[in-house]
Amino acid sequence: MATITATAQKSSPPGILAGAAVRKLLVLALLAAVLVPFAVTRWSSGAWPEALTVDVSGPLADVSDWIIDNRDSHPLFLYFLGHVSNVVVIAVRAVYLALLAVGWAGVTAVAALVAWRVAGVRLALGTAVAFLVCGLLGMWVPTMQTLALMVVAVAASVLVGALLGLAAGLSDRMERLLRPVLDTMQVLPAFAYLLPVVLVFGIGVPAAVLATVIYAAPPMARLTSLGLRGADKEVLEAVESLGSTARQRLLTARIPLARKELLLGINQTIMMALSMAVIASVIGAGGLGDRVYQALASVDVGAALAAGVPIVLLAVVLDRVTGAAGARLGQAPAPNSRALWSAALAAAAVVAVAGRLAGRLEWPVNWVVGIADPVNRAVDWMTAHLYTGVPVVGGTADWAGRFTTWVLDPLRDGLQWLPWWSVLLTVAALAWLIGTWRTALTAVLAMAAIGVLGVWDQSLDTLSQVLAAVAVTLVIGFATGIAAARSDRVERLLRPVLDVFQTMPQFVYLIPVVALFGVGRAPAVAAAIVYALPAVVRITAQGLRRVDPAALESARSLGATSAQQLRQVQLPLARRALLLAVNQGVVLVLAVVIIGGLVGGGALGYDVVFGLAQGDLATGLVAGAAIVCLGLMLDRVTQPTERRAKKGA
Repeated sequence: MATITATAQKSSPPGILAGAAVRKLLVLALLAAVLVPFAVTRWSSGAWPEALTVDVSGPLADVSDWIIDNRDSHPLFLYFLGHVSNVVVIAVRAVYLALLAVGWAGVTAVAALVAWRVAGVRLALGTAVAFLVCGLLGMWVPTMQTLALMVVAVAASVLVGALLGLAAGLSDRMERLLRPVLDTMQVLPAFAYLLPVVLVFGIGVPAAVLATVIYAAPPMARLTSLGLRGADKEVLEAVESLGSTARQRLLTARIPLARKELLLGINQTIMMALSMAVIASVIGAGGLGDRVYQALASVDVGAALAAGVPIVLLAVVLDRVTGAAGARLGQAPAPNSRALWSAALAAAAVVAVAGRLAGRLEWPVNWVVGIADPVNRAVDWMTAHLYTGVPVVGGTADWAGRFTTWVLDPLRDGLQWLPWWSVLLTVAALAWLIGTWRTALTAVLAMAAIGVLGVWDQSLDTLSQVLAAVAVTLVIGFATGIAAARSDRVERLLRPVLDVFQTMPQFVYLIPVVALFGVGRAPAVAAAIVYALPAVVRITAQGLRRVDPAALESARSLGATSAQQLRQVQLPLARRALLLAVNQGVVLVLAVVIIGGLVGGGALGYDVVFGLAQGDLATGLVAGAAIVCLGLMLDRVTQPTERRAKKGA
């Protein structure tokens, strides 16, 4: 067994207390010995010093007032931003009116026929059923509103992302310039995107669309760049040897070779755009997200579920159709493919015209099945029978109360009790141990910026919820991922569940937890756990399955048990994947804990929601900036830098 351990250690990164890590800790200890006495003498209180706080609410309020006062007169708004806003409004309205003009039968037929041509009969039937369910739930018009916003936002996101990816894929300088920008954009929680666009465009559809574009464009840019840079060198050399220009090489070789990455980018852009379009209901996007938002605000679980189901169905259909299209790339088209497409479009047109002639453009009111009242009655029954007083195990409200009392409150109080300088030192130590001094400096500056903004206590409250949710997520996620990696049967059973959970927008996770746990910090943490679990499970399982089979075979030949193989070979060799799972778990948990402000999560999430709802942009922007800093800090202390990873490889 000593041989097994030695093999695993040889192939894995060094322990955090070895060599360079000890030197880093000694340097930090020396810095602390010099700086901490000065900080304690200068500011005796453990709370963030008032002298180091900058009140930005006044300047932000002045900027907000200036924008509001000059929105109708300043050339920047009149000749640029105003035109952008008008184009967005016209485009969304045109798509929405076109969908209404086609009618429910025409839209369903077009969607089903496209799914049939792309992915086959089964997905076509599933697509038709999904759209029909949207109508049956009485959500046809909100679904069309969301779909119209999605079409415009996805088109703009794909265009912007493709152009940025094209620049990064063809120019090393642009790639270096764009990388930190895209890194930061992908770390930021979705809520953080709402505040700047509201400041410039106000509440409404333009702000919602532009926030969605900013949020959804990075994956398209990254995958476009990846596809262009990963093109087969031999093919490019062959094309160049024929005397082709750079433009011809791009159009005839690079882009065709990157088709799969481009389509994957479109798939990811669609899913992120749908997630953001739903969240953007907070700033006036309308549609399904607005129905969920209004229902959650009044704790009407039935109405929230009636709007949430179409969101999930729309997400699953879009994910499956675009995924199937990507899987079919490179396959030879059927001999009669063009004729089948023509027949499909003709059939859809016939259905749309028939619906228009029959006067059935709108979904019939008497076909609506109301589920809000039955669901609310079920929730009332749960409140009476499952919330509390259940023998032995207690009720869901008891669980939430105990989790809050025994975990969240002590963790929050402990973090807020710590002196501010000790928090900064801890952040510096964690970031430097797994990265470089630049990583540590970035993390410390991000955490210090939170104090400077004057939201230290609220940020530590949010951080306590993130840490609690991440701990539970990692325990469940690692255990489930290990089971999936070691059993093909478990992996097959989990795959469809994880697929559905990963396609659901963040907003939807709040509905079941409100039904089970009511409102408060514990439900917000529960929603974050459920949202982050699929990514942690998948990354863990994939990392363990990719462990070198030769190492496992060597361990088995030495008589290692299954548990010993896992503990001494698989886990050490999969350490990079496990660290990535931790990083993704942290980022995803933070995203939903912030949204949990809508259901009583409090802290920074509440400040953002309050600022948006009350028009208090100073409060909202300060909280949003703190969220950005918190996300940046958490990313840096959980993601090893590339240089560090290479040293440990």
